[in-house]
Formats: sequence, structure tokens, C-alpha cells
Amino acid sequence: MSKIYNFQTPLSDEDVSQLKAGDIVNLTGFLYTARDAAHKKIVDLIEAGKELPFDLKGAVIYFVGPTPPKPNEPIGSAGPTTSYRMDSYSPTLIEHGLKGMIGKGKRNQEVKDSCKSKKAIYFGATGGAGALLGKRIKSSEIIAYPELGPEAIRKIEVEKFPVTVINDTFGADLYQIGREEYEVK
Repeated sequence: MSKIYNFQTPLSDEDVSQLKAGDIVNLTGFLYTARDAAHKKIVDLIEAGKELPFDLKGAVIYFVGPTPPKPNEPIGSAGPTTSYRMDSYSPTLIEHGLKGMIGKGKRNQEVKDSCKSKKAIYFGATGGAGALLGKRIKSSEIIAYPELGPEAIRKIEVEKFPVTVINDTFGADLYQIGREEYEVK
């Protein structure tokens, strides 16, 4: 039976260890936006031993490239992007303290194994609901790589941002669980 949680970011090992695939989580606090180009730049900085644009410890990255904001709005539509493009970078970020990722679609086995061994969570956000998700974002500030346009790294403040646990710290995968429940035996 799925549960509903309300968590404040940054996330801790204790926070993510409570969660099971299928649970609903309302996140409040700060998230960082990044897609594949920004992920590559972050991993390059890690490999070079250089300072990162934000602290990965307990952080949650939202895989999104938001649209420009309307007047007096902090951000435009902010729906999740397909997560597999970040699969080659995510284990390194998890190794350095990342606790959560938000996107849509499946992750590879290496990412799922990293979530299990390092206590991290992959959350799904509802694709096609970017305008509604954007309403949960209270502020947005570009903090790195403005040359990437919508893919720049932003620090966004969210309030009760709704996500679903897809891959938990126990190795469970909601996509696999759902498939198994409905397959003809």
C-alpha cells in the first residue's frame, strides 16, 4: 500500500530509506534543474577535482528544461524530461551525495544499483503536466551555465511539488511492479 509523505529538501539517508516504490512525496524546499549537457559539465568538474555549482549532499535534481516565464511568474511550464539521457552521469553524482532525481521514464540497472547502494531515490513527475508543475515553483534562479539556455542549472524553490517514487533504496522499480501486476500469467 502506497503512502504519502511530505519532505523538506535537502534529503537525508533517513528520509529516503522510508520510501518505497509507489509512494507519493510532496517536496518543499530547493531543487536544482539539470539535463544531459549540464550533467556532463558537473561530472567533468568532479573528475577534475573542481568546485561544483551547488552542493550535491542531499540534493535533488529535476530533469527539466523549463519554458520562459509569463510576466510576474518565476518560471514557465516545467515538465519532466526523459531520464535515460542522464543515466551515464547519475551514478557519479549519487556517489558524491545526490539523494534524489526527478524525471520521467525508466533508468538503467547501474542507476538503480547506485540508488540501492548509496541510498538515493528516483522520482517520477507527471509528463504532460508541465504547466501545473510550474505552479508549484515559487522562485527560479540560474546558478550555472546560462549559455545552455533552458538547460542551464537553476536553483528552484518548490512547495508541495508532487512526485512518485519509481526506484527506491531497496532496489524496487515501480515500472516493473506495475507490469508484473497486469501481465497475464
